[in-house]
Amino acid sequence: MPSEANDDDVSASFEQALANQDKHQYRLRLYIAGTTPRSMLAIQSLKSLCETYLQGRYELEVIDIYQASEQIKSDNIVAIPTLIKQLPLPLRRVIGDLSNTEKVLLGLDILPK
Repeated sequence: MPSEANDDDVSASFEQALANQDKHQYRLRLYIAGTTPRSMLAIQSLKSLCETYLQGRYELEVIDIYQASEQIKSDNIVAIPTLIKQLPLPLRRVIGDLSNTEKVLLGLDILPK
């Protein structure tokens, strides 16, 4: 039956996509403003999240806007802290202190929506 074959193909594709999701390498860029409590909380929250969910599969770049003002323009940063997921695509942004783990995981496409 063709519909059962299609269902099997869809299920196999979905399972393959889930298996491949665990292999993705994440490239993250976090914009902060100096050593403010909000910036420090964002760094701490993100590092904890990465070690829990992406251990060994992430690259994190932390950029202080006071020392790298040119990058603010190129990444169109309008609020601080801002986290940008550059890889895997699509590019995603999460704004805030990153203390809401579920919101960050959804923003990074780590949890299915």
